[in-house]
Amino acid sequence: MKKESIIGENLSLGYTKGKVQKEILSGLNFELLAGEMTCLLGPNGVGKSTLVKAILGQLQPFKGEVLLNGSPILSYAKEVLAKELSVVLTEPFLPGNMTVGQLVAMGRIPHTNWTGKLTDGDREVVEKALQATKIGYLRDERLSEISDGQRQKALIARALAQDGKVMVLDEPTAHLDLVNRYEIMHLLREISKSQGKSILVVTHDLEIALETADRFWLLNCGAPLISGLPEDLVISGKINQLLPGENFRFSLEKGRIESKGGDLKFKISGPKELATWISKALEKAGIKELPDEIIVSKSPFLIKYASNEFQSVEGFLDFLSHD
Repeated sequence: MKKESIIGENLSLGYTKGKVQKEILSGLNFELLAGEMTCLLGPNGVGKSTLVKAILGQLQPFKGEVLLNGSPILSYAKEVLAKELSVVLTEPFLPGNMTVGQLVAMGRIPHTNWTGKLTDGDREVVEKALQATKIGYLRDERLSEISDGQRQKALIARALAQDGKVMVLDEPTAHLDLVNRYEIMHLLREISKSQGKSILVVTHDLEIALETADRFWLLNCGAPLISGLPEDLVISGKINQLLPGENFRFSLEKGRIESKGGDLKFKISGPKELATWISKALEKAGIKELPDEIIVSKSPFLIKYASNEFQSVEGFLDFLSHD
């Protein structure tokens, strides 16, 4: 059985303005487990930031409590909490002339004495954090001279250097290109497994989260928090809580969000993976009905339709638009 690092019990969260309490979230129950990466997903404005503040001990719940290692998180002194829990924010201020090594070493501040001097033990922890995030080669590079993806890894390394049991990351893949988004999320999963850490990632990147997360927390307005394995939430259809509108759905077969688009009245025969992409192109082009069967072959790629042959989807669509 995996051990719980953080537990939320019957939480009611919100803000107080004057004498009025504005409740944003209620009846929240959750567990953040050691050795797992959990992704928190939900629409903007639903209260994800409010929940994260409560988990970080920055917000007093109206009801219930958050427990860290079995004790109320609000009972921890700040200097003690900094040794147990680390945070990576979306856009922190970072001086450009600071080196990667200096940034990562800042993670040891909660553990140093009043002089702030690093011991040999501290330097060993920093080195391990650099190696775990695979950026040891960037140790002496200035933050202004490295890429966004490298800078994000350096921030993760700093959080690792704090050496706490829990890491919370607020949209760590925002503003990164596709390759770096995948790399960062796979890196976080690897860290959770190899170091037994509880990692909570706030993200909108559903497709990458599906590939990497051990657990999802789903938040939506007026609904309780849903926690479960991503695969269970997909199979049960609960994943569609992220798509409150009527125009989109999560395709169980294709593993991605798609427009509902109404019934499609055309037949495509051939390799399933090719038929899927041709069907998607037709739907995007507004073509939902065709009188003749579409036949597609793979090697070489060829689309046959009504005695015509096409070597590209674009050529096929051009023909249909002029037909």
